[in-house]
Amino acid sequence: MLLLPAVAQAQWHRADATIMGTAIHVEVWHDDAEVAQHAIAAVLTEMRRIDRQMSPYKPDSEVSRINRSAGVESVPVSAELVGLIRKAERISILTEGAFDITFASAGHLYNYREGRRPAGSDLEAAVAAIDYRQVTIDEQHSRITLNKSGMRVDLGGIAKGYAVERCAALLRARGIEHALISAGGDTRVVGNREGRPWVVGVRHPRQDRNLITRIPLEDEAISTSGDYERFFEEQGTRYHHILNPATGDSAREVISVTVVGPDATSTDALSTSVFVMGAERGLALVNRLPGYEALVMDRAGKLRYSAGLQPSQASSQ
Repeated sequence: MLLLPAVAQAQWHRADATIMGTAIHVEVWHDDAEVAQHAIAAVLTEMRRIDRQMSPYKPDSEVSRINRSAGVESVPVSAELVGLIRKAERISILTEGAFDITFASAGHLYNYREGRRPAGSDLEAAVAAIDYRQVTIDEQHSRITLNKSGMRVDLGGIAKGYAVERCAALLRARGIEHALISAGGDTRVVGNREGRPWVVGVRHPRQDRNLITRIPLEDEAISTSGDYERFFEEQGTRYHHILNPATGDSAREVISVTVVGPDATSTDALSTSVFVMGAERGLALVNRLPGYEALVMDRAGKLRYSAGLQPSQASSQ
């Protein structure tokens, strides 16, 4: 979760909402208050549209229809959803399966509010259904097929980033040159903040009121994945929502990952991927991606940086 800078200028207009199961925050700069308010309303409308389309918790969403037809038949969906699932597939290949939208085959068995996790036999059966390669993407006919019974997809590791990236494009199309859109741990900034970079703070994963760093941004995206967002503890072990697709259990090599880059769809998916891969493999991956940087806090509390994001470029708290 990101702690956002406060802006108190008369030309800044803002709104907050709860959409996609998370806190949405929008700030835009414009001389005309009516233009700004219409732009903010358009952002919130777009967020709600994407939520209706992609939420696995809404029975009429396209994702829910895909999941209900697992192992039975292909499902006609929008070209937009086909495109995002194809993007997810490319990231799965890039990360050698660390990112996998079919993690939900096991993920749906956890209840973090009630502190409930699946029994060993149930988890074993669910893990057998996790495999992004068993998602058939038919772009020509705009259809998606889950080839195994019991498979489920969940776009929670990429959809919020996609949403804020879409909203940034929407604002630019309306002539907004400076803005910030945040959806939980995913933030996209447009332009700058009064001639200076936006400065976005990254929450300390074990100290609610403290930051581990502040990162300056201009026309960039930043995504943070942490083990503190949805979790419960049992006999000293933390069970959280970022699952290792290979085991169906929570990934535990690191406790927080922040990725910065030009595209929020990718930073969202990469922060999840690096969390699963661990600091060494994850940072090695980020170092191969032009324009992307990462900050990782490992399970010992040590901060690890990608090659282009050293402590001198981010102010520690």
